[in-house]
Amino acid sequence: MLTSGNIKFVVPTAGNTTSPMETMTKNRVYVTLDGNGDPKFISYYDLENKRKKQIDLDKPHFGVLPHTHHGYNHNEDDTDKGFAHLTAKEKAMVDRVINTWKGAKSNAWSRWTRRKESS
Repeated sequence: MLTSGNIKFVVPTAGNTTSPMETMTKNRVYVTLDGNGDPKFISYYDLENKRKKQIDLDKPHFGVLPHTHHGYNHNEDDTDKGFAHLTAKEKAMVDRVINTWKGAKSNAWSRWTRRKESS
């Protein structure tokens, strides 16, 4: 759909909106969009290309939004709270993602929805 540097914006093609568990591209960061074309998750991957953390952008965890979950499945590497507050680097990534998508959404999302409707 849209790529900006090491960030790739993706849309699930079937089922619930979930972030990719694995990637084929080193150092890739995925932004998973929801059914309305809004960023839902930002996912990071380890040296084996498996998901290592996910920033949730749309659903609060104990009132905290955005927040981070660590681990391949979701939060197996988190504290008892089940999530973490964003670091300064993660906050900068969220800002980058939001600003990038804000500038590209109308064109990229309309291309995606037209492509989906024609299939």
